[in-house]
Amino acid sequence: MSDATPVQPRNAFSLATPYRDVTCGELRAGDAGRQLRMAGWVHRRRDLGHLIFIDLRDRYGITQIVVDRDEAPEAHAAASRSRPEFVVSVEGKVTERLPGTHNPSLETGDVEVRATRVEILSEAQTPPFYINEPDAPVDEAVRLRYRYLDIRREPMRDRLLLRSALVRAIRDAHHRAGFVEIETPILIKSTPEGARDFIVPSRLQPGTVYALPQSPQQLKQLLMVAGMDRYFQIARCFRDEDLRGDRQPEFTQLDLEMSFVQEQTVMDFVEAMAIEVSRTVLPERPLLTVPFPRFTYEEAMERFGSDKPDIRFGMELVDLAPVLRAGGEGTGFRVFDEVLEVGGRVKGIVAPGMGGATRREIDELTAFARRYGARGLVHVSSDADGAVHSPVAKFLGEERLSAMLRAAAAGPGDLLLVVADDPAVTADVLGRLRSELGERLGLADPAVLAYCWVYRFPMYQWDADNHRWDATHNPFSGVVPEDEPLLVTASGDPYRPAPDDPAGRARAMQYDIALNGWELGGGSVRIHRRELLERSFALQGYSKERMHGLFGGMLEAFDFGAPPHGGIALGIDRWAALLADQTNIREVMAFPKTSSGTDLMLDAPSAPDPAQYEELGLRYVGPAPAAGAAGAATGTGPGGTAGGGAA
Repeated sequence: MSDATPVQPRNAFSLATPYRDVTCGELRAGDAGRQLRMAGWVHRRRDLGHLIFIDLRDRYGITQIVVDRDEAPEAHAAASRSRPEFVVSVEGKVTERLPGTHNPSLETGDVEVRATRVEILSEAQTPPFYINEPDAPVDEAVRLRYRYLDIRREPMRDRLLLRSALVRAIRDAHHRAGFVEIETPILIKSTPEGARDFIVPSRLQPGTVYALPQSPQQLKQLLMVAGMDRYFQIARCFRDEDLRGDRQPEFTQLDLEMSFVQEQTVMDFVEAMAIEVSRTVLPERPLLTVPFPRFTYEEAMERFGSDKPDIRFGMELVDLAPVLRAGGEGTGFRVFDEVLEVGGRVKGIVAPGMGGATRREIDELTAFARRYGARGLVHVSSDADGAVHSPVAKFLGEERLSAMLRAAAAGPGDLLLVVADDPAVTADVLGRLRSELGERLGLADPAVLAYCWVYRFPMYQWDADNHRWDATHNPFSGVVPEDEPLLVTASGDPYRPAPDDPAGRARAMQYDIALNGWELGGGSVRIHRRELLERSFALQGYSKERMHGLFGGMLEAFDFGAPPHGGIALGIDRWAALLADQTNIREVMAFPKTSSGTDLMLDAPSAPDPAQYEELGLRYVGPAPAAGAAGAATGTGPGGTAGGGAA
């Protein structure tokens, strides 16, 4: 046997199978003359009598098949019985198309296959919508009910392929950087992470439950204590919360953690990774700015009114107080004067070219501002001749109004929109107006990818209802070292938090990365010392007993030597949606839920079998579920979480 020629192993990674030698997207002019087999779905069928043309489709592309009754009567008979979405196999010879019949819209458009044999592998009913008309409007409930058909359509297919390329590029970048991919458990202990847990009753330990993870937060930190140094995971996460366009009850995030790092270390790696991934997945889409701009939280709110600013356009917020206070006297407009006297803000944004806005348009913008808490919206404009117009002109006077326009760099034909209110309300309302007008006026280049960082968030915000400090991001975030002494209470007792605690001035080592006005991900350098973490938990209203019940495993682990560590979580669903120019993450998920959390395709959630309740020692005591509730709850509005978790 030693002299025998070694048997060459079959290429198990080839796309060739017993049903096909090539896919429907492979053939080119150089393949003319080949005899081969193909298989796929009938995309279109055109019957000209003695000739039948079939566009054969798989996920790789489309190839035209020609069946000539004179050349292959049996194949012609089978082709005559085929209909759109039938699954067929074809044998035949590749030929170049006749001059003038080439199809430049297909990569295989220079050739066709002259069939000698056609076999119907599977027949199909008429689908509820046309697969071969990708731009045809289809009700979303129908798309979700027949998602397996929706995925056959080109737009959905391409978005899932883009998502796959994104995940692959992410994995490649992390492996090259020395990260270890580790899967963490799906059944874990319930801990507070900002939303309700999905719970899973335990049969083996009656009366107890697991929780599905909102994020692998504690586990990834424990991996740093375990010495793994650099961890990442494409993690499945779950949150029982109300849904919207960028949220789903189950979602996927890139989760990573690094040891012996500071804020800059994590941000530098994530930025380099995001640049590499973006250029790998969509090399044709330019990055607006490299390196990514970095704003402190205070700067982002001051300039953009948002901690996830869209930096593809300007329209920054302008502080008008210096102009209004010029001369040391009041403005003459009571609303502005009262706000400034109590430490409020008077700020504005300039809407370019909207100086001629109609009364209806102004009313719509005013209603928009009031919807988000503003008491009103002042507008000032100048026409092409430089004349100033405003409903508050009789209070402020033309000179002061002109000064406001100059301070905001408003030109002829522009519109200045002004909000006067509490600093937080002023920033939030103008930030939302800025985003709304940026979209209405088409100021943001849709082809550009504009990443930016926002960091140094406030550590806590006071929760008056529960008399405690809430972490602005997650309860494990580290405090800026020079602010660490602020993590004490006015009374000196960390278990009695109060609104005048110095902790309210502390800044966290937190950072968010935003893309085109969406929060893409967030993270922090963590508290890695037990006593400091316990102090932070106490400020957040946890008694010693409760914090040990919820976080005892981590607190104990920190007693055995925890390195300084930090990480981040980025929403894969959001990232894929942004790269695919979608505003709803359902468009980049294979099998999403509706806005009511319903799976229309598999009719879930559904009532369990009574035996399942009995086995778990449970009984349902709520209102009786409506018959067919899952199928009835179509929920076609925006829904769905890309990312999040505690990060």
